[in-house]
Amino acid sequence: MDFLGWTAAAGGLLLLMSLASAWIHRGPVTSFGLYLAAGVICGPWVLDLLRVDIATHPELVGRITEIAMAASLFITGLKLRLPFKSSSWRMGLLLAFPAMILTVAGITLAIHWLAGFSWSLSLAFGAIVAPTDPVLASLISVNDASDDDSLRVSLSSEAGLNDGTALPVLMLAVALLASHGELSLPMFSHWALVDVAWALVAGLAIGYSMGRMVGYLAARLKSWQNDVTPSDFIALALIALSYAAAQSVEASGFLATFAAGVGLRRTELKVVNRYPLEDQESGSHGPAEAFVNPNQRHAIHQGGPVKSVGLVIGDALSFGDTMERLLAAAIVIILGITLALHWEPLGLLLAALLFLVIRPISVYLATLGTEAPVRRRMLIGWLGIRGIGSINYIAYAYTHGLTGADATRMTDMAFTLIAASVVVHGMTVSPLLHRRQSTLSAAKARDKHH
Repeated sequence: MDFLGWTAAAGGLLLLMSLASAWIHRGPVTSFGLYLAAGVICGPWVLDLLRVDIATHPELVGRITEIAMAASLFITGLKLRLPFKSSSWRMGLLLAFPAMILTVAGITLAIHWLAGFSWSLSLAFGAIVAPTDPVLASLISVNDASDDDSLRVSLSSEAGLNDGTALPVLMLAVALLASHGELSLPMFSHWALVDVAWALVAGLAIGYSMGRMVGYLAARLKSWQNDVTPSDFIALALIALSYAAAQSVEASGFLATFAAGVGLRRTELKVVNRYPLEDQESGSHGPAEAFVNPNQRHAIHQGGPVKSVGLVIGDALSFGDTMERLLAAAIVIILGITLALHWEPLGLLLAALLFLVIRPISVYLATLGTEAPVRRRMLIGWLGIRGIGSINYIAYAYTHGLTGADATRMTDMAFTLIAASVVVHGMTVSPLLHRRQSTLSAAKARDKHH
């Protein structure tokens, strides 16, 4: 098939997915599951129209997945409007750090015993597949800034923060592989101080401060000048600048883009609190973008700073969501194509252990002592989709010297596990969330009746 053929096929698939979105939303398979199926059909297993091996192009795959993750993390942070003292933020921290460490440890033990890999390679596999994915978790993350559902907020904040745990562990594993398992004091000191402490603190500080600064500057300029032109590129600029600034000083670029979204949202909160604009329907001061009608941008002068920051936030969300979904669709299709070259049945057993045993137990132990009900904690333990973040980690490992037959087999298991997560979690997330929502609605109705 030539370039025009692939262009037409891509356009046809996107059109079909757009027109069938309502049926997909009600059905058992998510759009990403269908993209994966489309890739499998086009790949060697079925039509054999295209052969793509992700592992042979780690630098390109790494860059593309970095862009997708950065955009997704920024949008995730931008949608989190709850105050930092909220218990949902605390739950997210517990999931991203203690629960993530326990998950990595459990997976490391499992693959070491089942596959016989060295401890260093087993640790690398644990770091690759442990973190939940911010890109493919759109069904379980917060819907918008008004969404204060504790489960969604906890999962969103976990997805935004878990790179602060998993990526440093992967860096340690790669260093151990390079040194043949020997860990010297200087190596450990550099890892603990630079790759962990500095990367975490500096990444969050750089991103948050840039989000606050750019958000304030953009909102003020628009308000002063009555500017109603689209500000889509503010999101792209903030993602690029925060990521580049963090990476240039060896801080975490992923944490920086997440924090940039959070910082931009804090600016919106400050503007709304300082210049309150009554919502005639609810009487509350909701997100600024809720007060902006994109079809009536010329009326911005009637709302002052609130309408200005609402335009900035609304445009950033729209642009970021589109870019995130487009990149995610392309990467998942390519995953489906390359799966035939990296299929490893043992990956399915590891997926079952991770989904059914390791992740739920890790979440349960890490959240002991919290006020969250056991049922919610167990649901959080199940809803941990793996995806593009894990592919990015595979690319990172290959570009930093991962080689050998065992490394190839480990990669095959990781790809198989990721595909299993896209399918299994995708098929179960909607029924579980709908059932939970029905239970919550029934409980509210009973409380109101009494």
